[in-house]
Amino acid sequence: MYVVIFRSTRSIENSDLYSEWSEKMEQLVACEPGYQSHFSFRDKETGEGVTVSYFDSEDSVKRWHRNAEHIEAQELGKTHFYLSFRVEVAEVKRQYEWQK
Repeated sequence: MYVVIFRSTRSIENSDLYSEWSEKMEQLVACEPGYQSHFSFRDKETGEGVTVSYFDSEDSVKRWHRNAEHIEAQELGKTHFYLSFRVEVAEVKRQYEWQK
């Protein structure tokens, strides 16, 4: 399993367009072969956020990165949505859970 960690700082501009594209990407990634799940959070005061996405293989991560609509969203991110971002891709070597 692979994890993609997307850290970003949002611009305060283009909120409606950002919401539209964010929802579009949520729906699109869920249909991507190899996608498993994701979660996100953002600090409303600083605009800093993290999205963590899980994929079953490195190939599925690469396919998502090359998806035409995702590429369009990436460009909008650079020009309209983010002040900065950082992407990390890692292989998950081990995982475990505990729940009460």
